[in-house]
Formats: sequence, C-alpha cells, structure tokens
Amino acid sequence: MTLFQAIVLGIIQGLSEFLPISSSAHLALTPWLLRWPEPGLSFDVALHTGTLVAVLAYFRAEWIRLIRAAWEIVTTRNVANESQRRVVLLVIATIPGGIAGLALDKYAETTFRAPALIAWAMIVLGILLWLADRGAREVRSLSDMQPRDALLIGIAQIFALIPGVSRSGSTITAGLADRFDRESAAVFSFLMSMPIIAAAAFLKVPHVLHEQGLSAPLVAGVLASAISGWLAIAALLRYVTRRSYGVFALYRVLAGVAVLLIVHYRG
Repeated sequence: MTLFQAIVLGIIQGLSEFLPISSSAHLALTPWLLRWPEPGLSFDVALHTGTLVAVLAYFRAEWIRLIRAAWEIVTTRNVANESQRRVVLLVIATIPGGIAGLALDKYAETTFRAPALIAWAMIVLGILLWLADRGAREVRSLSDMQPRDALLIGIAQIFALIPGVSRSGSTITAGLADRFDRESAAVFSFLMSMPIIAAAAFLKVPHVLHEQGLSAPLVAGVLASAISGWLAIAALLRYVTRRSYGVFALYRVLAGVAVLLIVHYRG
C-alpha cells in the first residue's frame, strides 16, 4: 500500500466513522472500486485508532467526568448522579456488540465484505434511517435514557458487523426510533463507539504491527483518520441541531444502488 492510498483511506475512515454512512463499507469498497490492493480488516481496524483519538479528544471533558464517575462507582458501589448513570448505560450498550464481535469476527473479515451484501446493507439502513428520522418526535434527551434504551441501541450496534450497516448509522437510527432527539442520538452513538473501537484496536493492531511494522503509510493513515474524524464529529453535531439525517439516508441509498450496478457491470 502506498502512502497516498493510506492517507485516502484514513480520511475516508475518519469522515465515515461518525457520519451514518458506514466507514467499513467505504473502506471495503474503495480498494475494490479503484482496484487497489485489499488492505484487509486488520488495517481498517488500525485506522480506527485514529477515530478513537478523535472521539477521546472531542469529548475529553465528558470522558474525564465519566472516568471519575466510574471510579466512584467502584469505590462506593453506588450509582448516585447523572455521570455515574451514563457510565452504567454505556457499559450496557457495549455488551451486545462486544459479544457479537467475538462470535462473528471471522465472518466480518470474509463473508460480510462481499460488495453486493454491502450495497444492500447501505440501502436498507438508509431507508430505516430515513423512516426513523422522519418520525422523530424529539421528546427525549440523554438524561431521559434508561437501561432498556441503552440495551436497545447496543443490540442495534451488532448489525454494524456487516459493512454497509454503519455503527453510527445503526445506533443513531435506534436512538431516533426510541424517540431521542437528533443530537442526543448522535452524542450517545459517539460515546459508545469508544469502548468497542478500543477493544477492536487492542485485538487487531498488534497483528498489523507484526505484519507491517510501524510503517509510514500506517502512521499517515491513522493521523489522517484522527483529524478527519474530529472534523466529522464537529460538523455532524452542528448540522443535526438544525437539519435532519435525510441527506445521509439519500446518500446511502444512491451509493448502494451504484455499487449494485457496478457489481452487475463487472459480472
């Protein structure tokens, strides 16, 4: 993989990880469309460390509060305030995806990366996102979230193992369907991304380093992912305070249809 290719993939990863358009789909389809060497899922996960840095940096004040709250829970064995409640909710939301990731990891690296399957996942989730956003009543905020809500959103994250579904897309869609306002659905989706991305990076990055070493393309890709990821978070949160997710739903459907046409053309 060249330095240019790694930077392009890093930018794509950073932008598409937090926009509900599926980073895994774009990382799988870009080499396929441009006929670049297939970097593999391990390299994709390595790029996720950049977006991990982005979400930690953007929400640094929130993460400091959550770490303190987690320590208080451990020491006092009590959940007494909003920050402590949020820690518990994030733990609940992370469990389904963690279990599914361990159980279905080999399929995520092979079967689930078929272009036609990715295209249909893009289309179906795009329709569901549009329906959930169109029906959003914006009556609930993060302070209203209960364990049942966190579990529902966590279960939705399981489907993100299929490239094209989108981790942020599935969790934001679930949040909207559960009547959370657009910004709250996005913020909780971003916060719950940290544990699952960190766990995936812990498992996969050593494999990449063993195969490729700390190469210039890998470092450049991770840096590009971190910068573009930070910009994507800031842009999306500003955007959804005034507008709907409709443009992302439309993009998903059009992109999915385009991929299906290319699959058909290539035979």
